[in-house]
Amino acid sequence: MTDQQFVDRYLKAAAAGDIATVEDCLAAGIDIDAVNRQRQTAILLAATNQHYDLVERLIAAGADIDRQDMTQLNPFLHGCLKNDLRLVRIMLRAGTDLDRTTRFGGVGIHPAAEKGYVELVRELLHTDVNVNHTNWVGWTPLLEAIVLRDGGPDQQEIVRLLLEHGASPHMTDKYGKTPLELAREFGFDEIAKILVAAGA
Repeated sequence: MTDQQFVDRYLKAAAAGDIATVEDCLAAGIDIDAVNRQRQTAILLAATNQHYDLVERLIAAGADIDRQDMTQLNPFLHGCLKNDLRLVRIMLRAGTDLDRTTRFGGVGIHPAAEKGYVELVRELLHTDVNVNHTNWVGWTPLLEAIVLRDGGPDQQEIVRLLLEHGASPHMTDKYGKTPLELAREFGFDEIAKILVAAGA
């Protein structure tokens, strides 16, 4: 078996959740952080396929939990993007780097806030994640929660949670518009009320 075939076997096993084969490869000296052409590691492949036991086994074996693939995803950021609360909790317990950014320059709470993942946002707000981080298009998680969704109950709750945990109602987008101005432009009256109550 060539080195590449060895890596391919290892990564295929990780994607399939085949713990026995992964264990065999580790025992034979495989680089635990070997990658495929998309720069995906075994732990990322296991994570994206929801093989949680294998994810935890690879963490215990010393896998680099923060390494990112060609699309800037790692297990934690994937979990935030896909609303995989179990995976996110595993990665938080493992000490994942909360400052790693997505390809849009946002931290994990950005996609969670944008997509309306209330419980995931709640979970992340118990960490040291930067709730006022600005991504490459000039949006904080609070701004994303307003401008990229429908203003409905989930988004209202996320706005409320973000504000309760230190999100600034005064940080503007790249055009100088505040969260309150944007909420009013979109006709999100309930969100506007929440912002006003928070001092916007």
